[in-house]
Amino acid sequence: RAAPSPKMMENAVFMSFTFYSTILILKMYVVAIITGQVRLRKKAFANPEDALRNGGLQYCREDPDVERCRRRVCSGSHRNDMENIFPFLFLGAIYSLLNPSPAVARIHFFIFCVGRIIHTIAYLLQLKAPTRSVAYSVAQLPCFSMALQILLATTPYW
Repeated sequence: RAAPSPKMMENAVFMSFTFYSTILILKMYVVAIITGQVRLRKKAFANPEDALRNGGLQYCREDPDVERCRRRVCSGSHRNDMENIFPFLFLGAIYSLLNPSPAVARIHFFIFCVGRIIHTIAYLLQLKAPTRSVAYSVAQLPCFSMALQILLATTPYW
């Protein structure tokens, strides 16, 4: 006999949030892999030991393509994604507990996810402005909406 599922796993909003959050985390991993591949292809390594293993100290250098990826994946951490996805993870988790409409919640999560994916693609492929800034702005709308709804729901407790 199967064990009963945790209450959160019965929450359609939380499951939708979990799905889109996982997509975003996987996107962060993909960007890190892309950066590593660009480093290998361009033979531009940040550390002498990596350069030595891949041809010599002359490859411990900067490359414009690698630096573009690195700005997107700053020093091995996803700086831009951390500044945007981590707040989404917090807001989305709390928002899921407020019992919002599953359809409305799914729209919030979908818009944020698609906006972040388009932002990443626009950055890495150097798409024309304002593609990246529009994607960024659109992705922020559901976060502000969720934050506002959380504040409204918790105001009686402050």
